Amino acid sequence: MNLQTRRFQLAGPAGTIEALRDEPGPGLARRGTAIITHPHPLFGGTMENKVVQTLARAFVQSGWVAIRFNFRGVGASQGLHDEGRGELEDMLALVSSEAPDGALALAGFSFGSHVACGAVKALWSSRTIEKIVLVGTAVSRFEVADLPLQAHDATLVIHGEQDDTVPLASVMDWARPQSLPVTVVPGGGHFFHGQLPLLKSLVLRHLRS
Repeated sequence: MNLQTRRFQLAGPAGTIEALRDEPGPGLARRGTAIITHPHPLFGGTMENKVVQTLARAFVQSGWVAIRFNFRGVGASQGLHDEGRGELEDMLALVSSEAPDGALALAGFSFGSHVACGAVKALWSSRTIEKIVLVGTAVSRFEVADLPLQAHDATLVIHGEQDDTVPLASVMDWARPQSLPVTVVPGGGHFFHGQLPLLKSLVLRHLRS
């Protein structure tokens, strides 16, 4: 964590939710709040995951307050894993508590992208979501919600060419009927080992567009 990171807890649908808030540095204009979700809890996924940290840094560098949180049953977050249903409730609770108004961005990695897509679907009719970032979207393992057509311009989908956890072909099968563009990182694996600076650069470009 850096000096601008604060650990906190809040009440969620299944009990306490443990979270981290990353604040933009002094002199950087605040653009809004980004809620960022982590990979699968049953396979070691936490808000400290390197890809999730990279997403948070990109948002903070672009002037967003970045909030990461542990899904239920992870770290100090109470409750039990709920295959995405309860995790979506947790994410919506974070939005309601920490970003009730103002500019909102949603982002997720792997299982977290599945949850983030559910949040986009749940919030779209009532909130403007300025930026959406989906990395390694777990469409081969979960029924990931389609994104509203009007959300496409705000959305960046990134996937590794050689992802052996979620095959690129499955993401293309999900994106194709939506005509949703996918940015492919050549040679990239699921966790983007050795390519996190490139991942951050792609996200920064999207956030600043």
